[in-house]
Amino acid sequence: MGEFDAAGELVMGGMLGRAVEPHAGEGHGHGHGTICLNCGTALIGPHCHECGQSGHVHRSLGAIGHELLHGVAHFEGKMWRTLPLLAWRPGDLTRRYIAGERARFVSPMAMFLFSIFTMFAIFQILGISMPTDLDSNSMKPTVALQHSITKAEANRNGKAAKLSKLGANDPDRADLIADIAKADREIAGYRSALSQMPKVMRDDDEINEVHTGWHTLDHGIEKWRNNPSLMLYKLQSSIYKFSWLLIPLSLPFVWLLFFWKRQYKLYDHAVFVTYSIGAMSLLFIVITLLHAVHVPGNVLGTMAMVVPPVHMCRQLKQAYRIRWWSAILRTGVLLWFITIIASLFLLILALLGIMG
Repeated sequence: MGEFDAAGELVMGGMLGRAVEPHAGEGHGHGHGTICLNCGTALIGPHCHECGQSGHVHRSLGAIGHELLHGVAHFEGKMWRTLPLLAWRPGDLTRRYIAGERARFVSPMAMFLFSIFTMFAIFQILGISMPTDLDSNSMKPTVALQHSITKAEANRNGKAAKLSKLGANDPDRADLIADIAKADREIAGYRSALSQMPKVMRDDDEINEVHTGWHTLDHGIEKWRNNPSLMLYKLQSSIYKFSWLLIPLSLPFVWLLFFWKRQYKLYDHAVFVTYSIGAMSLLFIVITLLHAVHVPGNVLGTMAMVVPPVHMCRQLKQAYRIRWWSAILRTGVLLWFITIIASLFLLILALLGIMG
C-alpha cells in the first residue's frame, strides 16, 4: 500500500527508488509522460517505481565522479556499521540480516568478496606466497643427481671452450685448467653416487609412474611430476579464483549441525558461512599486517589458534540462539568439519590444476 497525493495519485516511486538505489540529493525527477530510460516505464516521480533508477540522468565526466564518490561513501557507511558487529557480535549481524535488516549492512557476499580481494592484494604487496621454487629434482634423488651431472658438464664444457680460445702464454689458462679439473672431479663424484644408488631408486621413474586409464588425468599427474613449481603456482592462483567454492562446500556440514531444526533454511546457513569466511579472511589480513610490523610470532600464533574458534562459537550462539554449552559442542564439531572442507577444497583445486 502507498500514500496518495491530493489528486489521488501514487507517489511512492521516489521512496522505492531510493530504497533500491539511494541517490542522496538527486531530486530532479520529471513529471508525467516522461519515460524511464532504463526500463521504459512512465515516471510518476523523481525515481522509476519499477526499477528504481533516477529520472534525471547525467552524461558528463562530473556524473562519473559523483557516482564514484557516492558509491565509496555509501559502501563505507555500511562497512563501518558492519565491521564492529562482524568482529564482536557476528551472530547478531547474521540474524539481523536474515530477518530482513539489510540496507544498513554490507551483504555477506559483498563482505566475502571484499575480504578475499583485500587479503590476496595484501599478500601480493607484501610478497607472501606459497613456495614455488620446487622442481622435479626435489622430488627424486636420482633426478637430482642427473641434473647436477648435466649442470656440471655444461659448466666444464663452457670453461673448456673458453680455454681453447686462449693463447699458450695467456695468464688465465692456469685458472681455467684448475676449474676444469675441479668440474671433472665433481662429475666423477656425482656419477659414482648415482652408480652406487640401489636399482630400485634408479628406476623410480618407472615405479612412480601412474596409469589410471584416464588420459587427461594421467597427463595432469605427469605435469605435476615434471614441473611441480608451475603447478604450485597454478594452485596458488586457483585458491583466489575459486575461494567461493568454500561456501557451497561448507553448507552441508553446517546444515548437519541443525538438520532437525526446520526453522533454519539453507539460506540462513549460507549467510552464516559467508559472513564467517569473510571474518576469518579479515583476521588473516590483521595477522599478516601485524607480522609485517614485526609483532612476535607467538602472539600471532595464539591469535590464529584462539580467535577463530571463539568467533565461530559466538556466531553460532548468537545466530541460532542456542546455549553456551551447545555452541561450544557444535564449534568442536564444526572445527572437525573444517578440516574435511579444507581437504575437499584443496583436492578440487588440485584436480582443476591437473585438468587445466
